[in-house]
Amino acid sequence: MKSSSTNMAGSSPLQKRELEDDNESSSSMRTAETMLRLLPMGLCVVALVIMLKNQQTNDYGSITYSDLGTFRYLVHANGICAGYSLLSAIVAVVPRPITMSRAWTFFLLDQLLTYAILAAGAVSTEVMYLAYKGDPEVSWSESCGSFRGFCHKATASVSITFIVSLCYAGLSLLSSYRLFSKYDAPPVGSYNNKGGIEIANY
Repeated sequence: MKSSSTNMAGSSPLQKRELEDDNESSSSMRTAETMLRLLPMGLCVVALVIMLKNQQTNDYGSITYSDLGTFRYLVHANGICAGYSLLSAIVAVVPRPITMSRAWTFFLLDQLLTYAILAAGAVSTEVMYLAYKGDPEVSWSESCGSFRGFCHKATASVSITFIVSLCYAGLSLLSSYRLFSKYDAPPVGSYNNKGGIEIANY
C-alpha cells in the first residue's frame, strides 16, 4: 500500500509537467490560429478598398468597378471574408475546449469561404485577361490601353485576393486536421470479411 502511494506521489510531478506542456502547446496553437485568421482580414480590407476606389475618367469615357458584376462579387466576397475572419479570430482566441460541433462549424465555414474567395479571384482574373488581351473571335478589343490606371488597380486587388485564398486554404487544412483528428481510426480486423476474399495480415 505504501509503495503504491509512493508511486502515485512520484508520478504526480510528471503528470503535472505533461499537463503544463499540453497547455503551452494548446496556447501556442491557439495564438498561431488567431494570427492566421486575422491576416486575411487585413488583406481582404485592402483588396476591398482598392477596388471600391477604382474608377477612371478620360477622353475615352469613364469606368468604375461597379460597371462589372465580377468586380462587385469580388468586393462582396472580400467583405464577407473580412467579417468572418474577425469573428472566427475572436472565437479562436478564447481558451475553450474544442467540441465536435465547434470543429464541424469551423471546418464547414472555412471550406465555404475558401471556395467563395477563390471563385472571386478566378473569375476576376478571367475578366482582367480579356481586358488586357481582348478576344478577337468575338470582336472584343482590349481596353487596358485606354484605362491603364483602372486595370493596374484592379490587378492589384485581384492579386491580393489570391493571397487571401492561400490563407484560407491554410485555414481549411488546419480546421480539417482539428476535426478529423477527433475521430479514431478503426481497429485492424474490425470489418467482417463477407466477400469470401482472404486478406493477409502482415
